[in-house]
Amino acid sequence: MFTVFNEELAKTAREIRDRHQEFAAGTWDDATLTGHQLQEFRRTLAYVKDKSPFYAKHLASVDPEAITSLDPEQLASVPFTTKDDLRREFENVLSLPLSKAWIFYETTGTTGRSTPCPRDNIDSLHNNTALTVYYDTIFRQFGDEQVIGVSGPTELHAFSDTFGDVCRNLGHAVAKMWPHSPMVGYDRALETLRVLPATGLFSTPGMALSLAKKVYAAGLHPQRDFKLDVLMCTGELASPSLLENIGQVWGAKVYNALYASQEASVMGAAGADGALYTAPLLNVYEVIDPETAAAVEPGPDGVRTGELVVTALYQGSKPLVRYRTGDLVRLGPQSADHTLPAATLEVLGRTRDILVIGGHRISGYDLEELLLTHPRGYLDYQIVIDAVEGRDELTLRLELPPESEGVRIDETVIAEFVRERLEVPVRFEYGALGSVTTTGAMVSWKAARVEDRRQSASDDERAAALAVANGRAQ
Repeated sequence: MFTVFNEELAKTAREIRDRHQEFAAGTWDDATLTGHQLQEFRRTLAYVKDKSPFYAKHLASVDPEAITSLDPEQLASVPFTTKDDLRREFENVLSLPLSKAWIFYETTGTTGRSTPCPRDNIDSLHNNTALTVYYDTIFRQFGDEQVIGVSGPTELHAFSDTFGDVCRNLGHAVAKMWPHSPMVGYDRALETLRVLPATGLFSTPGMALSLAKKVYAAGLHPQRDFKLDVLMCTGELASPSLLENIGQVWGAKVYNALYASQEASVMGAAGADGALYTAPLLNVYEVIDPETAAAVEPGPDGVRTGELVVTALYQGSKPLVRYRTGDLVRLGPQSADHTLPAATLEVLGRTRDILVIGGHRISGYDLEELLLTHPRGYLDYQIVIDAVEGRDELTLRLELPPESEGVRIDETVIAEFVRERLEVPVRFEYGALGSVTTTGAMVSWKAARVEDRRQSASDDERAAALAVANGRAQ
């Protein structure tokens, strides 16, 4: 509604909307998209060189007009931006003063210095328009009479504001609730979801499972006593099998709804078919080898696997140039069979979270998928890695609902899958797991989900996750 009070912004909002709707409808050919990306890439370079103290120095030798294509050879002439740059330079990375933002967010700061992530109107118009167009393909499946719960992690995070605005754009009512807030709590959040009743919920995967645990503890049932049609999960690593399990627990359709960060905003969003898509009107995407920083060539299937690098294609408070996300991804090609005309993403976890088990390298995403392909109906999980007489062993801990209702766990099949992939044995334990598994969005998937007992050095992230969990338990 703020655009009503600013004619220039109202015009810009309509232009952004039209552009995203046209792209999603498939009316843009490759040349149109490439031309748009190159133009906006050069505009972003010129913009940050002019307005950001950090980029004025960092890109001093870069001439935006000399960039004539987005080929890897030309992109390589532009230096990367790293997380260390953001922490060191702090507000100097900003291209606009804080007074020009409409809202202030920051990174969580659980394992390092929090960095400022303000949003101005241009930032929000671009990102929220892309999400509105993408999510329209999802929500239209469930009709017009929808009430959507939004459960975001903190007041200084964009989660609740973003999804609330997107649902408003789509004509859906929103109830914002954060169960860890002292003014809300789990009981009040669940009562709100049940009484409304909510038909959808935005939350982390961990929160979706935590809410289900509390439902059972209250003597209720997620499917019988709640009316959720769709869960939009984000904020943590989530394999397809984990999402399918959450859907079984709640009797709802579940999406890996968003791939984003406070500092880089929207990098991927879901479509109706369940795929996670890039947003090529928002970013230029690169995939590099995390060790050499060289561009990764696509394999025979057109998929590139490596660290994701993004450059913002809109000029707001804090556009980042060739930002190394630190995330390992599989970037797939566009397909005519897909809901949206964009490349697909699988986010495999952080590059530094690659695990070596039984001598085999495996990402967090693939480890989770390996262990959780077959179990269904559980309410939580955790992985323990031990070294017994020089040999790695896994333990899969599962928390089950009362009377193990609807649970399907074939230990023999799971063990065989693990043996084929990692050549290690796996044991099984059942019982309550505590609150450390709820901290993935605040610290990391690995800190929340993996207890690696092979490590001799202290694990700062694990300690941070335990501190968050202990604070929530008080």
